[in-house]
Amino acid sequence: MMQRQIILDTETTGLEVQQGNRIIEIGCIEMKSRRLTGNNFWRYVNPERDSEFGALQVHGIKNEFLLDKQKFAEIAEELWAYLEGAELLIHNAPFDLGYLNMEFARCGKKQKLEEVCTITDTVTMARKLNPGQKASLDALCKRYNVDNSRRDLHGALLDANLLAEVYLAMTGGQSRLILDAGDVGGVPRKSRLDELLPPRESALQVIVATDAEREAHLSRLAYIKKKAGKLLWSDELPQS
Repeated sequence: MMQRQIILDTETTGLEVQQGNRIIEIGCIEMKSRRLTGNNFWRYVNPERDSEFGALQVHGIKNEFLLDKQKFAEIAEELWAYLEGAELLIHNAPFDLGYLNMEFARCGKKQKLEEVCTITDTVTMARKLNPGQKASLDALCKRYNVDNSRRDLHGALLDANLLAEVYLAMTGGQSRLILDAGDVGGVPRKSRLDELLPPRESALQVIVATDAEREAHLSRLAYIKKKAGKLLWSDELPQS
């Protein structure tokens, strides 16, 4: 059976978990056989504390917005069951794992996620593929032509979506996500995830050569025939 892959990202109240910072948003996108399944997990979380000023500047999620959201303890069992057994694709995995393991430990979990999941750090992957190059998500989006123009502020679901596209590009597959029907994270896909995806490419456009371009092409063929003495596609040239 193909292992589930979960592209995961979190937003937090600050950078240092040791200073009592907490998770405020978690976004997870499930992928099987390089296709999105729509079985995603997306929650805002009441951290029971304020965000630090620097973190607020990054994610823009105001403290007041989180007051009526569920606390981590209220979603812990559902989230653990969702993640268990999957390969977790995380950009700078030690950061997110540090917060997730701390939150689960506060809820009484004795195991760490790395004991029940396979962990793939896409920062480490990017540095191996592109030694000496920047490995930030923005830098990778630029390198692999992933549209991150909507990323004015960080967001767990948005960043997980971008990371999914970057991962597909880095691993040599399609760089555009293939979405199945259904809701995403409990929100209709059209109202949320469609806004996160770049516009689909327009239909293939056929451009016909002008008379001048065709004349130049025939002239070039005649020159090649004169030099080489023979052309495999000489039917294009007028008969002399």
